[in-house]
Amino acid sequence: MWRLGSVACAAAFGLWAVLGAVQVAAQAVTPEGKPAQLAVIPVPVLELSLALKVGEVMEVLREEGMASGADLASDLPRGAEDPLWSAALSRIYDPAHMEAIFNQSFAQSLAGQGETVEAATAFFASPIGERALSLELAARMALQDEAVEAAAERAYADLAEANPERQAMIDMFVSANDLVESNVMGALNANLSFLRGLADSGVEEFALPEAEVRDEMVGWVFPFLTLAYQPLSDADLQAYIAFSKTPAGQRVNAAMFQAYDALFDEISHDLGRAFGLALQGDDI
Repeated sequence: MWRLGSVACAAAFGLWAVLGAVQVAAQAVTPEGKPAQLAVIPVPVLELSLALKVGEVMEVLREEGMASGADLASDLPRGAEDPLWSAALSRIYDPAHMEAIFNQSFAQSLAGQGETVEAATAFFASPIGERALSLELAARMALQDEAVEAAAERAYADLAEANPERQAMIDMFVSANDLVESNVMGALNANLSFLRGLADSGVEEFALPEAEVRDEMVGWVFPFLTLAYQPLSDADLQAYIAFSKTPAGQRVNAAMFQAYDALFDEISHDLGRAFGLALQGDDI
């Protein structure tokens, strides 16, 4: 289950052991290389994170973030070749740090919910769940190509006539997982964190209309899912929808949103501060 994450946020800114008994103590490290707060993450949650391909997701988010950051560099006094900006992006979008932040929040949200974690791991490690997540990853990478994104938009629009039942299933999946409203909320929160980062750097803040964020979400999520799930049979997609509607599916979905929100709040603040300093020609 994907979240829009850094791409949507950048566009919105206009810038840019014995299982069940053993616990793993993970020492997160900040992008600056400083030790972060020690997190104790239960092994079952780590197994769920692995089934959800979170580590692979973070690699894709890094690619997207670095690409968006490179685009932003054209507005900087030092230009696209600014080594300090490139170094800042590399720190901010460090996959290991991003995964640690996600897993810490994910574990906190799922504390005491062993049955939920077990049910979700069973589904996402199953052939249907694993294939759906692999397709999501492939589609996310493919959508970095503007031509593919345009084709996906046309494909979703064409479903209304070509296969309305399939379009209804895509719409049902979006609704079951609250992919528009929760992403809008997450993007607005991330935008606020970006503004706070800008303010920390001394740059004047600006505002972003909620309607613009909502349009961005709607215009992205439906074509993305149409592209991602095209190889899935109706039966497999219906199974995914059915799991999403279960109590375990709903709780894990909410925990994922909270974890991604925690991640993108940190990224957005750090990105805003770094961009503001670079915009003023200061060292980052």
